[in-house]
Amino acid sequence: MTHGEPHDHDHHHDHHHDGHDDHGHHHERPAPHLHGGPHEHVFLGASHDRNARRTWLVIALTATMMVVEIVAGTIYGSMALVADGWHMSTHAAAMLIAAVAYLVARRQATNPRFTFGTGKIGDLAAFASANVLALVALLIGAESVARFFAPVNIDFSQAIAVAVVGLIVNLVSAWLLRDDHHHEHGHVHGGDNNLRAAYLHVLADALASVLAIAALLAGSLAGWTWMDPAMGIVGALVIARWSWSLIRDAGRVLVDYVPDGENLPQQIRHAIEDGGDARITDLHVWQVGPGHKAAIVALEARSPQPAETYRAKLADITGLAHLTVEVSRG
Repeated sequence: MTHGEPHDHDHHHDHHHDGHDDHGHHHERPAPHLHGGPHEHVFLGASHDRNARRTWLVIALTATMMVVEIVAGTIYGSMALVADGWHMSTHAAAMLIAAVAYLVARRQATNPRFTFGTGKIGDLAAFASANVLALVALLIGAESVARFFAPVNIDFSQAIAVAVVGLIVNLVSAWLLRDDHHHEHGHVHGGDNNLRAAYLHVLADALASVLAIAALLAGSLAGWTWMDPAMGIVGALVIARWSWSLIRDAGRVLVDYVPDGENLPQQIRHAIEDGGDARITDLHVWQVGPGHKAAIVALEARSPQPAETYRAKLADITGLAHLTVEVSRG
């Protein structure tokens, strides 16, 4: 990451990257690469390229399984195979959104028209993908309700075999898309929502397979045919909940909402105001990419210090990747 030199104007205005203090003189460093500014604004996630590669791998795996199921289902006249194949196609399409977002974010990372970089492209893709997930939940729920009133004949042995193979493919895909620093339950703020979107699509497919296996076993062994649509409704509700969670979290990043439990504003206030006469008059904190936060700090003091002094107080704050400080006499 290239660091920006301080720009000291009358109000001590400066920029800062990665939480490190850059002590410079009153000149600007030449723009790195083709970026139109004194420093880069590349705020991609730490595992951006790894996540992109794994997403493409899972797409290939899912698409292959999808084609095999649709072709085999058509040849052998199995509606269960064909239906599962087309169901997988919706998840493959959603994962394609994630993969393309990684590609665009990387290729446009130094484009100066993205004034704070391309780190939020993944959140935009996750928001779109979450809406696809909501649609999947709606379709599964609608089909399940319809089957309550108009049951269909099920070839149990063949349907179970399809569900088991689908589950294996989805478990392998989920393992590939796991995020070592971010989990669906108890996730941290600032995680990679784009990867999470792809992961949830795979997880939704795996859940559908597990519920289908349970329902089919109940139907074949105990004759409980009502279990099939019942499990479908349960799956639809769970997937809908995941979808809403992702829509909420990705949407918050897109509109620069500071979520509950985010303590970066408090950290900045304590670092600047404790033990001195400075008082923060305006503070903005927002996410510019996975694991990257930006902040604008306006402060006033009876005996104002150079901007670098206040910037140095914030140097050790984790995740603060871009900082603007404005100092005035109060």
